[in-house]
Amino acid sequence: MRIAYLDCFSGMSGDMFLGALVDAGIPAQIFEETVAALNIGAYLEISRVVRSGITATKVDVYVHGEKELPREVYWEQRAHSHEHPHRHEHHHSHDHEPVALREHNFSLTQAAEDVPAETRAGVPAPHEHAHEHSRGLTEIREIIRKSAISESAKNTAIKIFEALGAAEAKIHNSSIEEVHFHEVGAVDAMADIVCAAVGAEALAVDQIVCSPLNVGGGTVKCAHGTFPVPAPATLELLQNAPVYSSGIELELVTPTGAAIVKTLAKRFAPFPAMKVQKIGYGAGTRDISGHANVVRLSVGESQSELAETVSRETITVLEANLDDLNPQVFGYVMDRLLQEGALDVFGIPVQMKKSRPGMLLTVLARAQDAPKLSEIIFSETTTLGVRRRDESRQTLTRKWITVSTQWGDVRLKVGSMNGTVTNYAPEYEDCRKIATEHRVPLKDVMQEAVQHYLRGVLK
Repeated sequence: MRIAYLDCFSGMSGDMFLGALVDAGIPAQIFEETVAALNIGAYLEISRVVRSGITATKVDVYVHGEKELPREVYWEQRAHSHEHPHRHEHHHSHDHEPVALREHNFSLTQAAEDVPAETRAGVPAPHEHAHEHSRGLTEIREIIRKSAISESAKNTAIKIFEALGAAEAKIHNSSIEEVHFHEVGAVDAMADIVCAAVGAEALAVDQIVCSPLNVGGGTVKCAHGTFPVPAPATLELLQNAPVYSSGIELELVTPTGAAIVKTLAKRFAPFPAMKVQKIGYGAGTRDISGHANVVRLSVGESQSELAETVSRETITVLEANLDDLNPQVFGYVMDRLLQEGALDVFGIPVQMKKSRPGMLLTVLARAQDAPKLSEIIFSETTTLGVRRRDESRQTLTRKWITVSTQWGDVRLKVGSMNGTVTNYAPEYEDCRKIATEHRVPLKDVMQEAVQHYLRGVLK
């Protein structure tokens, strides 16, 4: 099984992840073309730098010709601009002098009211322009959906953004749709997140495994004031993930980095038994004395006997008995749970107390998604309780391939054990779409997709 191991001994941010991907062999052109195709006024600068003796790749996002500032530098310069109102400067330097870890500026629609008056007053902050506005998740989703990347990469990018928005919404007691990103921060985040989704797909691995994360320490300044590290949104995103602090007084894991890990990492573990084939180092912005501020990405083949046959992971099982729910609502609930990240959802008819017929709702989920999915079950059904337990499951190595039928492309999911294919099946939604558009029987589309796959295997 091909795996990638993300070693976050110096934290994790969006730009560090992109740097590690490029350093591990993902062509930089893929990311440059992805950002250009978004048409959001951004471009990338990719360079080689040294961090405490380690050569790494640095990826910087420029928005409207200016490099996005680290958020603590942003707020320091904003305060400085107020103290010296006639010294409002833009910095267009393209060198790589050490500054603090960068991160985007998030807000709610009402966030400006929460910023201290002494911070808001005076001249505009660095990177503020007359045309600047905030972007909500609806607009961001639409931009991503219109981008020229694969459907799976679009879905991954949207899921990362939604994880980020959900964390901010929970902290501020708001809905996810009320979470807005300042324009510069939103553009920078979109570049990082969409490229992360595209790059993870280009890695072509079966599983991304992540180390425990070094979150750093001290405090960090953001729009709502000064907070301890890890910042509230970061800590929210890293629930159920192993974290620690090495004592460095800096924010090492950013909210965007945490959202990427939460979405892409299949599991958290020490360095696995693997045959390493590629190694990439992605650089953070600060060059910390005696500490290499990089994230390391190792790509190769798993060497454990179990991993060669099946993958083992721990999942959370949620269950609820329902005896007074409208069947139409039950179908809606299943669809919504799947849309929100459930691994699988199913219902079983059961006979309940007083001989009432009912349904047993069962949801398979990643541990970090269980709280959110439990809330959906409580809010959308009539149950008064949800049972929760952790179980170990084994899965075959899986990959997607695409075949071309006379009506269009169809994806097939292929499962294998010890390198031998044991299962294959055409993707239902692809076949359903073709059958509807071309008015042909669904079974004919599915059969032809399988025949094309088998012909390719037998060549």
